[in-house]
Amino acid sequence: MIRAMVHRVQEVFIYLFLAVFYKATGTVKPHWRPGGSLSPDNDHSYCLSWRLAVESNNVRAWRTVPSECKEYIENYMTHGQYYHDLDFITNQISSYADEIALSNDGMDAWILDVDDTCISNIIYYQGKRYGCDPYDPVGFKAWAMKGECSAIPFMLGLFERLVQSGFKVILLTGRDEETLGQATTDNLRRQGFIGYERLILRTTAYKGQKAVTFKSEIRKQLVEEGYRIWGNVGDQWSDLQGEFTGNRTFKLPNPMYFVP
Repeated sequence: MIRAMVHRVQEVFIYLFLAVFYKATGTVKPHWRPGGSLSPDNDHSYCLSWRLAVESNNVRAWRTVPSECKEYIENYMTHGQYYHDLDFITNQISSYADEIALSNDGMDAWILDVDDTCISNIIYYQGKRYGCDPYDPVGFKAWAMKGECSAIPFMLGLFERLVQSGFKVILLTGRDEETLGQATTDNLRRQGFIGYERLILRTTAYKGQKAVTFKSEIRKQLVEEGYRIWGNVGDQWSDLQGEFTGNRTFKLPNPMYFVP
């Protein structure tokens, strides 16, 4: 009780000090109040913090993008910053991959997710207000069956580099094999994803399982087959968590939806 009161008093003193400081220096005061929350009248700051929390997995099991962040997420995804981030991350991945000495047994593997890792669903999510609308499984299935997802350029370049270097690239997706298998295969081929070792989709045996459980089991099988998973890339934390995640994992940005 006393400790909590002391902490609260400290917060108030800090806030008052900052208020005096910003007034004396003419600096714009941040939209912050004791307790650590951002004021709702500064959507950009709030949405920037929200996206950071989402990407760092500090916000979990979120269902939709906050409605006040629709414009912010749209700008992030379409005005260049998203692609700058992808460029930076894929350069980090390439630097790491270049350091690996491959064996001669053909079992050096790399795992890539598919949706919003290899190919983009941004056109679909434009119609869903960049994630402000709830997930629509029927609508997404209809979209995926069209096979019109475009390649994410930086990831296509990384894919080609990994294949040329001798890695066995395995594409692992939660898409349903029975209904979306052929459409996904054709979509990937048309977008230039040629030369991968295997495309693994969700079969009826894994229906209803969370992505973490399903992908962990598939990675376990790959390791038991003798593959060494050097890298694992995905846009969802569920692509990268669980068991047998690989030597290194790389998270791509995606503030539009969450897959548990």
